Amino acid sequence: MISSETISGYLASLAARESTPGGGAAAAIHAAQGAALVAMVGRFTTGSKYDQHAELVQRIISAADGLVVEALGLADADQQAFQGVIDSYKLPSGTEDLRAARGAAIQGALVLAAQPPAQLIKLAGAVVDLATELFEVANANVISDIAAAADAARAAATTAGVNIDVNVVAIKDATARSRLADQTDGVEEKVILAADSLAGRVRGRILG
Repeated sequence: MISSETISGYLASLAARESTPGGGAAAAIHAAQGAALVAMVGRFTTGSKYDQHAELVQRIISAADGLVVEALGLADADQQAFQGVIDSYKLPSGTEDLRAARGAAIQGALVLAAQPPAQLIKLAGAVVDLATELFEVANANVISDIAAAADAARAAATTAGVNIDVNVVAIKDATARSRLADQTDGVEEKVILAADSLAGRVRGRILG
C-alpha cells in the first residue's frame, strides 16, 4: 500500500516499468502534501499571539489532518482500481461468451477506476478552501506554504481530471458517463481558479 511506503520506496515504484502506481496515485500524493502543508501552517499559527483565532485554526488543522489520511486512502484506492482495469483486459476472449464477459468486466472496471480521481478533485477543492481560510490569519513567517498547498492541490485536481477523461472516453454506457459528469463537471475548473487566486494573493502579500 502506498500509504505505508517510504518516500523512496514509493518513488521507485512510480518510476518502475509497471502500470501501477501511476498518475492517479501521484495526484493523491499531491493532495496529501497540500493538506499537510495547511496543517503545518496551522500549527505555526497557534499560541498567545493567535488566541483570537484559536478555534478557527484548530478546526482547520483537524480538517487538514483528516484530508491527509483521506488522500492517502485515495492513492491506494486508485492503484487498486486501475489494477482492476489491467486485470479485466487480461481475461480470456476465445469465445463469444468470453468476449462478452470480458467486455462487461472492462466496462465495470473503467467505471470503478473513475471514482477515486472524481473524489480526489473534490478533496483538492477542500484543501484549497482550508488554505484560503487560513491565509487570512496565518503566521506570516510561513505564508509561502499556503501558496505551496494551493499549488499542490491544483496539481492534484488537474491530474485527477486527466485520469477521469482517459476513463470516460472508454466507457460505453451513456448513463455511467452522465453520472460521472454530474460528479465532476465544473469542479476541476473551480479548484484551479481558487488555487490560482490564493497563490496570487500570497505572492501579493509577500511582495507588498
